[in-house]
Amino acid sequence: MPKIIRAYVRIVDRVNYRLGRVMMYSIFFMVGVLLWSSVSKTLFVPSRWTLEVAQFSLVAYYLLGGPYSMQLKGHVRMDLFYGSWSPRTRAAVDSVTVTFLLFYLIVLLYGALNSTAYSLGFFGNDFFAFYGKLFSTFFRDLFSGDFAFAGVKKVLGFLERSPTAWRPYLWPVKVIASVGIFLMLLQAFSELFKDIATLRGVDLRADEPVALFNAETE
Repeated sequence: MPKIIRAYVRIVDRVNYRLGRVMMYSIFFMVGVLLWSSVSKTLFVPSRWTLEVAQFSLVAYYLLGGPYSMQLKGHVRMDLFYGSWSPRTRAAVDSVTVTFLLFYLIVLLYGALNSTAYSLGFFGNDFFAFYGKLFSTFFRDLFSGDFAFAGVKKVLGFLERSPTAWRPYLWPVKVIASVGIFLMLLQAFSELFKDIATLRGVDLRADEPVALFNAETE
């Protein structure tokens, strides 16, 4: 396999592996929020923020941890014949089925970016142009020393808020969702490259950080 493919697989796998290991422990944060919600409802005035914070943290948990689960092949699947196949046959089937996943993730990412632009006050159709203007204005303000980011504030429109009593801004969780979907798309390409390499008799999975982790736990 070309060196650029090997480098891509190695970098993407390591980034998603480390991020997944961090997000694995965020479950304790969600448990703490829900525990406080139960306590406050029982003993004090119910907190208005607990339900949405738990929902937002769950979004971060399963979207930012999704690429890590993909590496471990930990997603729920129905296995009638797959387990008895040879590694080459599995790779051949996976290389076909992952293309459907890639299409789904591309469509999902497009929708996530569109929804994030809407949450930042953009109500037009060309949200890519909006992001280009937003980022160029951000760096212009940054390098000019305008740390109040007056230019960015002019680009942004009416920021979307949740219609609940707490009314948090929605753009942070939508940004997290977009980043998580993008990382899953990168990981899906990594899995495709590894399947193609297996069909060619090359083992790219030997360089995976997850393989190192499995070796440490044996």
